[in-house]
Parts: sequence; structure tokens; C-alpha cells
Amino acid sequence: MPNLTIAPEDPGSPDAVRLMAELSAVLAAITGDDGLSSFGPDDVRAPRSCFLVARDDKGRAVGCGALRPLDGGAAEIKRMYAVQGGAGVGAALLAALEREADALGYHVIRLSTRIVNTRAVSFYERHGYRLIPNFGRYKGRDESACFEKPLVRHE
Repeated sequence: MPNLTIAPEDPGSPDAVRLMAELSAVLAAITGDDGLSSFGPDDVRAPRSCFLVARDDKGRAVGCGALRPLDGGAAEIKRMYAVQGGAGVGAALLAALEREADALGYHVIRLSTRIVNTRAVSFYERHGYRLIPNFGRYKGRDESACFEKPLVRHE
């Protein structure tokens, strides 16, 4: 596991904007869609949401991820990204988002990715997320794969 610092940051910070732009370019190359239509920075400036940035031991921003509320007990992961070659960054970010979701009182985390993004699909499955029927804005979208993971409460 890399030596990382993961902390909340505003999604409008220069590093956050850069990371999300890189993610958009990667998604567009893989899926033909940059993913921006389903996320806005204000989505994670609301209560019970967060935007996290991972930094390496030199302070460089190497990954990001967000949580936004869905229904009362569920949070959605958005804008999850680790820079190329950042082994372990994604797993560390996902664990940090799960801890944050637990602290915010959520009991389940959901997410959507494109089926053609096989790397993301495999990543989430390896980390205990299971395929569920498409929810919310992803209903009826055959290109989407939705996942969820129940959280074990840490009171």
C-alpha cells in the first residue's frame, strides 16, 4: 500500500479539477462518454457528502473520489479515479470513502460504471461490491452496470 494522505478537498480546487479532467478523458476513451453529465461539484458540497483527494508522500494529488446522498440510507460513489501507475491508490480511496460513508450514517454504498469499463467492474467486484438492478438515472441504460455494498456499522 502506498504512503498516502487522503483528505477532504473542495471539488473546485485546482488538483481536484485536474484529476477529474483526467478521469473524464480516460472515461471518454474507454466508454465514449466523459461522465460529466451525471456529476456536478455542488453534488458533493451538500450535507452528507464529501470529495476526497489522495496525495502521495511528496504531496502530489494522485487520486480522488466522491460520495453524494441517494435516498436516506444510501450514498453513491462518483468521480473515483487513481492516476496511471498509482498502485494501491484506488483501494485506499475506496476504503476511505467507505469509512466516510459509515461516519455519515449511510448503510449502503451504490455506484454505476459502464459495462465496457471492465477494469472498474473488476475493481469493484474485488472489493465486495455486487451487481444490482440499475437504479435512479441509470434505469433502462443497458450500457450501465450498477453495484452496491452494505456497510458494517462502526458506532
